[in-house]
Amino acid sequence: MGGEVIIFTLIFGVIFGIAYLFFSTRNKERMALIEKGADASIFVKTKKEHAAPFWKILILNLSLLLIGIGCAIFLASIMVYSLGVEESVAYPGSIFLMAGIGLLLGFYLTKKLEKEV
Repeated sequence: MGGEVIIFTLIFGVIFGIAYLFFSTRNKERMALIEKGADASIFVKTKKEHAAPFWKILILNLSLLLIGIGCAIFLASIMVYSLGVEESVAYPGSIFLMAGIGLLLGFYLTKKLEKEV
C-alpha cells in the first residue's frame, strides 16, 4: 500500500518540477532580454507556412512506436521458444530496442516530411 503512494507522489513531483523549471526559466530569459532592450517580436510564435500538421507527426511517431513494440513481442517469442533465451531478458530487451528503433525511424521520417511540405 505504501509503495503505490510513494510512486504516485514521485511521478507527480517530477512532472511539477519539470513544468516549474520550464516556466520559471522561460520567464527569466524573457526578462533578461527585455532588460537588454531586445525586440519583443521574438516572443511571438510565428506559424511556419510549410510545416507539417502536428497530428500527422504524432500519428506517424505513435504508429511506428506501436509497430516496433509489436515486432519486439514477436521477436522475443521467437527468441524464447526457438533459441531458449529467458523470458525475463528477451521481452524487455527486445521491446526497448525495437521501440527505440521505431522512434528513431519516426524522427527521420518526420524530418523528411517537414522538408516535403
